[in-house]
Amino acid sequence: MEIDSAYFAQAARRVEELEREMSAPGAASNPAVFKELVREHQRLSELGKAAEEWRRTKAMLAENAEVLADAAGDPELAEIARAEKEELEARAAAAERRLLERMLPPDPDDSRNTIMEIRAGTGGEEAALFAGDLYRMYVHYADSKGWKTGVIDASPSELGGYKEIVFSVEGTDVYKTLRYESGGHRVQRVPETEAQGRIHTSAATVAVLPAVEEISEVEIKPEELRIDLFCASGPGGQKVNKTESAIRITHLPTGLVVACQDERSQNRNREKAMRVLASRLLDLRRQQDHDKLASERKSQIGSGDRSERVRTYNFPQNRLTDHRINLTIYSLDQVMEGHLDEVIDALQAKDIEMRLAARTAQQGQGEP
Repeated sequence: MEIDSAYFAQAARRVEELEREMSAPGAASNPAVFKELVREHQRLSELGKAAEEWRRTKAMLAENAEVLADAAGDPELAEIARAEKEELEARAAAAERRLLERMLPPDPDDSRNTIMEIRAGTGGEEAALFAGDLYRMYVHYADSKGWKTGVIDASPSELGGYKEIVFSVEGTDVYKTLRYESGGHRVQRVPETEAQGRIHTSAATVAVLPAVEEISEVEIKPEELRIDLFCASGPGGQKVNKTESAIRITHLPTGLVVACQDERSQNRNREKAMRVLASRLLDLRRQQDHDKLASERKSQIGSGDRSERVRTYNFPQNRLTDHRINLTIYSLDQVMEGHLDEVIDALQAKDIEMRLAARTAQQGQGEP
C-alpha cells in the first residue's frame, strides 16, 4: 500500500477544520453531528501521530546510514551503528504498519453499539447450557471494558442455560471489537446431563449486529409489520405475569421475527423490539452489500457469516481454537471468565493484514 505524504497534509488541514467546527458556538447543539466530528477528529489525529512517528524513524535510519558510511575506518563505531540499524529497521517497520493500518478506510459501523444474539444449536440441553456460558463470557468481557449490557429477550432452559438470548452491548468501539464473534461456536466437554463421563459435542450460534442509533435509520413501514401481544414466560413456558406486556413483531417482507419480554411495560418492550428489528434489517442490508463485493468479503475476517464454524471450546484439554486464523491457546478457563483480549487482538491483527494485502493488490492493478 503506497504512502503518499500529500495525504497527510490533507488530513492535517482537515483536523484544523474539525477543531474550528467543534469550537464554534452551538456546535454541540446537535449531539449526533458533534459525535461524528469528534470521531473523525480522533481518527485523523491518530493518523497524524502515526505519520509523525513513521517520518521520525525514517529520518533516524537515514542518519544511521550516514554514520555507517563515515565509519568505514572505525570498526568499533561501525559495529555500534550496525546494531542501531537493526533496531531502527524494526521500529520503522512497526511504525509503517501502524501508519498503514490507520490509512485503511474506516468501517462506518465500527463505532456503533451492538445487539448480540446467541442461540443453542445441536446438543439439546447441553447446547442451551453452552449458550448460557457464552452469554456470561461476553458479559464478563464487556464488564472488563467498562461497557454496559442489557438483556432484550431470553428463552431460559430447564437447567439454567438459554435456548436463545438477545442482549445489547453499549460502549466505545463495541461493534469494532465484537464483530469477529459472529458464527458457529462448538463445545467439547462432559455435559452435566452425562452420567457415564463421555465427552459430547454441542454447538451454539452467535450473531453480532451493529445497533441503530435511531430507528429512523432504517425505513420500516407500519403496514409491513404484524404485532402480537402475549404474556412473558420463564423456563418451561410458565407465565411470569398476567398482563400481555411481551411483544412479538414480524416484518412481513423479510419474515424477520423479533420478540421482547424483558420489560414490564408493553411500550418499553415494543421500543426494544423495534430497535432489534431495525438492527437486523441494517445487518441484512450490509450482508447484501457484502455479497455484491464478494472479493472484499473474502479479504475480511469479520464477514458475519452465521453458517461458518469459527471456534471450538475443548474443556478437557482447556483448549480454545479459532479456525479462521489457526489460533490455539490453552487457557480456556480464563477465556470463559471473559479474558478474550488475546483472541480478539489476534483476529483484528489478521483482519488488518488481509485488508492491507487486498488494498495493495488493488493498487498494483491500478485501482484507487
